[in-house]
Amino acid sequence: MAELATIARPYAEALYKACTDQAGVDLNGATAWVDELAAIAANPQLRQLADNPKVTGEQVFDVIVGVARSALPDLAKNFLRTVIDNGRVQALPEIAVQFRTLVNRSHGTSDAVVYSAFPLDAGALTDVGATLEKRFGRKLNLSVQLDETLIGGVRVVVGDEVLDTSVKARLEQMKAALTA
Repeated sequence: MAELATIARPYAEALYKACTDQAGVDLNGATAWVDELAAIAANPQLRQLADNPKVTGEQVFDVIVGVARSALPDLAKNFLRTVIDNGRVQALPEIAVQFRTLVNRSHGTSDAVVYSAFPLDAGALTDVGATLEKRFGRKLNLSVQLDETLIGGVRVVVGDEVLDTSVKARLEQMKAALTA
């Protein structure tokens, strides 16, 4: 959805600039609270509340702050008020994605999701991570998600790049070759 990405971009960039301009702001900590705000904003009930014309911005703010697991720093509260005042609560998940991209770019890293048919132990994940970092040419922040449909192997998504070494992908390739 290009429109939401376009709306989110200036918020993500402004937040990133505010975080880097202020001394003592931890970008990883900021990423954590932005992700938490995004998760809260993705809730359909909260969106319905935020879209209700009878509910004030301060009430929406109080609900979000009340639901947050940890106390938000002043920067987070100011950011949240700005987003709410401008009617952009629905853009918070996309703002979080773009903010994380800016933080990753500054650290020279990328987020990677490893889909596996079976749970990976720490040693296997370390080995997979080292191989993937060589393959993609940068440091990766790995997360693992189980996907039993893969049968075996792994499928890795790094941004818009996909590396699929799963049995399911091989079977699909064989099927395509046989029907061609």
